Amino acid sequence: MTKDNTNSSVNIRDICYIALFTALIAVLAQISIPLPGGVPLTLQTFAVPLAGLVLGSKRGTIASAVYVLLGAVGVPVFAGFAGGLGIVLGMTGGFIVSFPIMAFLAGLAIKKSLKSPLLWLWLILGALVNYVIGTVWFMVVAGSTLPAALVACVIPFIPTAIIKIILSGIFGTMLRGILVKAGLLQIK
Repeated sequence: MTKDNTNSSVNIRDICYIALFTALIAVLAQISIPLPGGVPLTLQTFAVPLAGLVLGSKRGTIASAVYVLLGAVGVPVFAGFAGGLGIVLGMTGGFIVSFPIMAFLAGLAIKKSLKSPLLWLWLILGALVNYVIGTVWFMVVAGSTLPAALVACVIPFIPTAIIKIILSGIFGTMLRGILVKAGLLQIK
């Protein structure tokens, strides 16, 4: 019989939650709408902060990093069932590599500011980091100017980014509260 050792830094329950959220990010990545600028609209940027909010900064970051690593080694977890280092090093790679940072910041939000307006500032900061890294990466890889990169990577996504921040904040805090209250998730 396997014991769930809650004193260890990562226990079996943590591994299960990390795997579950890694899978959730991969599944929601497949809900993708291609846009003319080359950057698709996906639900990854909803799932990643959700992982941080529910699991906390450490476990949420690990789930996002595992997702990035799985995709980098060729598992087709990225949008459009794509995978491989070419995707990570491609035009949209900056958005992908910033996912662990985004999850970490969302995890800090839940740790420091649960039920506080600061929660939303942490989520917005995570989205901004994602946009900055993704846009700069896009500019470098595509040889794009800043105005062209903003049109391709930022401006069309602002309305949906606001919606995803709100929904991840609501659902993340609600799901975390339910899991903690049920004794299924320990706060670390």
